[in-house]
Amino acid sequence: MDGSLNVLPASAGAEKKILDPCCGSRMFWFDRNNPAVVYGDIRQEQHTLCDGRSLSIFPDVPLDFRRLPYADAAFKLVVFDPPHLRKAGEESWMRAKYGALNPLTWRDDLRAGFAECFRVLADDGVLIFKWNETQIRVSEVLALTEQRPLFGHPSGKKGGTHWMCFMKGVGGAA
Repeated sequence: MDGSLNVLPASAGAEKKILDPCCGSRMFWFDRNNPAVVYGDIRQEQHTLCDGRSLSIFPDVPLDFRRLPYADAAFKLVVFDPPHLRKAGEESWMRAKYGALNPLTWRDDLRAGFAECFRVLADDGVLIFKWNETQIRVSEVLALTEQRPLFGHPSGKKGGTHWMCFMKGVGGAA
């Protein structure tokens, strides 16, 4: 994440109700072109994975989740699924598929990402957060925001992926 983006004006996509600022290839979306969603990402890339499948990362809006180009309270729902890897080979399929955090600044980056996601979230809006603990424990990540999830659920073969639900103004600070 180098932060060098030419982002669209703050009004771009603001009429939509949902923001996914780290959409990647939109893997978990049932409708990968839902008209109510602004799909954003810092990456714009095309890859061929090790098994020959194509992986496309082409957001509607190129953006950096640490500096969202939207007004306060612009969205009713934010889906925050940031990269979860600190260590991934430059040419690895894991980096291509999931992105990677800066190993030196990941705490500050995620702290800023949470702050931005809550800033653009409407009062009583909902934030869905997804995190995989492969390299960083979920407790370390939750320590980076004062907001507390209302509920969540670990999933996956070993329970390493966590889905959490926050509501702005409900659940309180730590």
